[in-house]
Amino acid sequence: MTSQLGLFELPPEPAALQRTTAAGLALRYWPAWAGGDADRLLERLQAEVPWKQDRITLFGRTHPLPRLTCWVGNPGCCYTYSGVANPIEPWSPLLQELRERVQAAAGCRFNSLLLNRYRDGRDKLDWHADDEPELDPQAPIASLSFGAARSFRLRPRQPDAAEPLAYELGHGDLLVMDPPTQQHWLHQVPQRLRIREERINLTFRTIRPEAIRHV
Repeated sequence: MTSQLGLFELPPEPAALQRTTAAGLALRYWPAWAGGDADRLLERLQAEVPWKQDRITLFGRTHPLPRLTCWVGNPGCCYTYSGVANPIEPWSPLLQELRERVQAAAGCRFNSLLLNRYRDGRDKLDWHADDEPELDPQAPIASLSFGAARSFRLRPRQPDAAEPLAYELGHGDLLVMDPPTQQHWLHQVPQRLRIREERINLTFRTIRPEAIRHV
């Protein structure tokens, strides 16, 4: 099925959906969701996204964030995490097209997107939950990955609530974290020093209407 804008083509048959549930957790996973266009999409994301490297302060010391990022959103959809206030970049035709396709799969509308670029296995994402006050806790978060496969680990906030989980999110995979996952589980992308290739991850999110700044 070719997209309306003609930017890419998803497989005629959608990838098989896999569901995982546990106490306080609900996941939907489509391996190879982006199909044969994953290579071209990765190249365009590398070239077209205005990547930046923020700096964060931990325990009184400032460090470069161990990955490149970009925040894209509708007007007024401001977002702050790890003390970093992200400027809003507009939706490009490519990102808008991806948003529409991910919305159709997830059954939810998204007004914002955080992109992370892991330049190699040294770049990482520490344990956390996407539970900042700006985010709608009743909306899913959809994670779309391109490039090198990386481990995506999840663990319950309460250690005895359930067993930890791990996915190897690969090139073109789509993972949707449904509520109330962010309230009960943490996730991370650990370092993998043997990995030399890049990974780009897009997490589509929903900023609460009352948190949108009208300017």
